[in-house]
Amino acid sequence: MKNQIYYGDNLDVLRNNIEKESVDLCYIDPPFNSNRDYSQIYLNVGKEKENNAQAQAFIDTWTWNDSAIQGLAEIKANIGGALTTQSIDLIKGLEIVLGKDSLFAYLVSMTLRIAQIHRVLKPTGSFYLHCDPTASHYLKLICDAAFCSRGGAFVNEIIWKRTNVHSHAAQGTTHFSRVNDVILFYSKSNQRIWRQIYTPHSEQHIANSYKYIEEETGRKYALSDLTATNGKAKGNPTFEFLGVTRYWRYNEEKMERMLAEGLIVQKNTGTVPRFKRYLDESSGTEVSSLWADISPLSAKSKEKLGYPTQKPEALLERIINASSNEGDVVLDAYCGCGTTVAVAHRLKRTWIGIDITYQSISLILKRLEDTFTSDFNESVLDKDSAKTFEKIEVNGVPRDMASAIALANKSDDKTRKEFEKWMVLAYSKNRAMINDKKGGDKGIDGIAYIADRIENGAVETEKVIFSVKSNKNVTQAMLRELLGTVEREKAACGFLLMLYPAPALVKESKQLGEYINAFTGNSYPKIQVICVEDLLNGETMNLPNPIEVTKKAEQNEGKQGEVF
Repeated sequence: MKNQIYYGDNLDVLRNNIEKESVDLCYIDPPFNSNRDYSQIYLNVGKEKENNAQAQAFIDTWTWNDSAIQGLAEIKANIGGALTTQSIDLIKGLEIVLGKDSLFAYLVSMTLRIAQIHRVLKPTGSFYLHCDPTASHYLKLICDAAFCSRGGAFVNEIIWKRTNVHSHAAQGTTHFSRVNDVILFYSKSNQRIWRQIYTPHSEQHIANSYKYIEEETGRKYALSDLTATNGKAKGNPTFEFLGVTRYWRYNEEKMERMLAEGLIVQKNTGTVPRFKRYLDESSGTEVSSLWADISPLSAKSKEKLGYPTQKPEALLERIINASSNEGDVVLDAYCGCGTTVAVAHRLKRTWIGIDITYQSISLILKRLEDTFTSDFNESVLDKDSAKTFEKIEVNGVPRDMASAIALANKSDDKTRKEFEKWMVLAYSKNRAMINDKKGGDKGIDGIAYIADRIENGAVETEKVIFSVKSNKNVTQAMLRELLGTVEREKAACGFLLMLYPAPALVKESKQLGEYINAFTGNSYPKIQVICVEDLLNGETMNLPNPIEVTKKAEQNEGKQGEVF
């Protein structure tokens, strides 16, 4: 099985492309706008909330709209049969309690997706859901209904200290500082894959526990209990050993063997013997459900890609190492900037990543290309990228005119700009930033920068403007409009990216002047007209020295994979 990236709605991909019981581990970090105040969302059921700023917890990503209505209908009808009766009844109850608002829309969406994640997990598979304390109690109910009602298990509520304490006392706050995320850990059965994770002992722990030194070898060791707590109830053996009768952790034969090996110490006759644990044989301290040792990404971190919700690789490394083995399949259905797939790739797991925005797909491919150069024959951002990267299959990216038209014709809130993003990023070979403003974009769908000249020992850059048109009726006035935008923005040149061919506009664009790059001395058209067929035939931006910009692209607040 190849590593796979899917560009599209994760619910559709999970339902139609991921086989039943084919995944060993699933981690998701769905969008949940943690920086906003949700305190009012529970006080506004049945009220008009548009004018209440406090109640806009999910306003950009989660609203009660046609998609939420359809999702609720699918749950009640159990479309596809992946839901349990408990899941359906739970959503019916939450509909009464919460009403049809943003929070309920979020829970409807998550219920559908968690049911599909349960379906695709192997019987030995595990599921980690990353969220924050604001909705973790609701999500736990949803996971209980999906997993525990079918022989699965709730394993842990992991608390990750994602930030340091912020002091807001001077501003009159009346709560403890909020510094943690919640990671809910479930398994499909009690036969889950599990490898205990350890961290190195602290110096203080070594000083307090490993305070004995063996004279013959100089090895440090600690002494631990050999008796069994509640031994009778647990069926532990009882016998006399070195003059002491107790319930013991081990049978008499093993105790005698450990004594012969010098692993049992009795300080004085009649005292309870203890077990000798050498420091140099210790694996370390077992990791608990409180994770305060993994730091969040700092602004200067080498991992930092500009996503406010980006998680450190160490976090995913711990999860993947604990709940999978080399060669296992790891799934991230909200893969965003690709931390899960990058870590899974490094740890020699097979992986599946899904995201609904082309910026994420483009950025993930670039991240993998930068990190795992040896796996690439040539840039994955070129035409037929799925063929040039030996170990990745890219799905859902337009490969022909029909699929490009289908993408352009999507009109729902989440995907209405995806055609523009795909054209800008694919044509610029991932070297442009997307203008993700919902309105008033001033005719700019993307911006790239190229090195133009050196002044006072520093490289000076020039802007390049991208404008995308998906309708058939593209007029010469649009060419003039783009030229005006280029001049207004003091840009070097511009690209009019079109869904359909327009030979007349191509001819007209050649009359609009040239840009001369000081570095190369070469001239380039001031305005170029490119259609989808050109892109599918391998044509990409032909400008000198484009500056890498998307690696540091930022994610719009609260929206998975939306980068600018």
